[in-house]
Amino acid sequence: MPASAREPTEGLLVVDKPGGLTSHDVVAQVRRDRQTRRVGHGGTLDPMATGVLVLAVGRATRLLGYVGGMDKEYQATIRLGASTTTDDAEGQPTGGAPATGLDEGRIRSMMAGLTGPIDQVPSSVSAVKVNGRRAYERVRAGQSVSLAPRRVLVSSFTVVDVRHPAQARGMVDLDVTTTVSSGTYVRALARDLGAGLGVGGHLTSLRRTRVGTFTVADAVDLGSAGVPTALLPMPDAARRVLPSLLLDADEASRLRHGVRLTGTGYAPTGTVAAYAPDGSLVAIAEVHPDGVRPLAVLG
Repeated sequence: MPASAREPTEGLLVVDKPGGLTSHDVVAQVRRDRQTRRVGHGGTLDPMATGVLVLAVGRATRLLGYVGGMDKEYQATIRLGASTTTDDAEGQPTGGAPATGLDEGRIRSMMAGLTGPIDQVPSSVSAVKVNGRRAYERVRAGQSVSLAPRRVLVSSFTVVDVRHPAQARGMVDLDVTTTVSSGTYVRALARDLGAGLGVGGHLTSLRRTRVGTFTVADAVDLGSAGVPTALLPMPDAARRVLPSLLLDADEASRLRHGVRLTGTGYAPTGTVAAYAPDGSLVAIAEVHPDGVRPLAVLG
């Protein structure tokens, strides 16, 4: 069999997104490169941000809802001393106060207060929908947006370095790392840290280094995204996203035909990737105490 016949045509693609592009720009390029419309991503990155963007090609788009729910890790730089309309460096200044006199212990204490389960108000230029329209679209149209707080989990929020930029008098730059749940806005962390310290704050850089089990080490640059072998094939992709359930041949056949499996002892419980004895992916399924229900038949 020619090598090209063995190359996967659907699966997950982990891209190291460059700055200046929207997540949709990346999706559009991969659609052109792979000549298919069936491409999506598992979690938006702002144009200014770089790093891990997980995309799916073909039937792997069925996995994106689970990818989007994974926790995420970031490296960021927060500038204290000024707030902006967008909570990042692309917005217009809205105020602030000199931050150079801040005690580092107070900064760390305030960051500790933003760690753990917190109620966070998303940035006004987020993708949250307000009456059917994205918040950022309303802001760009000159409308005022008020968003409700939502409960998120900030597992860690740590200072790596504290710098005093010569080109920005009165400002303090914090290089930080943070691990957060899905739906958390790092821009909002920067905003709330600056507000809590009474000096204002915004992001000047953001890099996503991990989405669930996918890290920068898994990522290819956008110029390599059109290479078929860059795709993580469906069986391997599903294992990275969901717990695995191994079936026997009869169970795999029935599940492939959309038939619910009855019986006890199936484990793990919850949503799983179900596999046949030969390692082929059969379905995404839900395991209950009394059996297994197919959610999406994939093989």
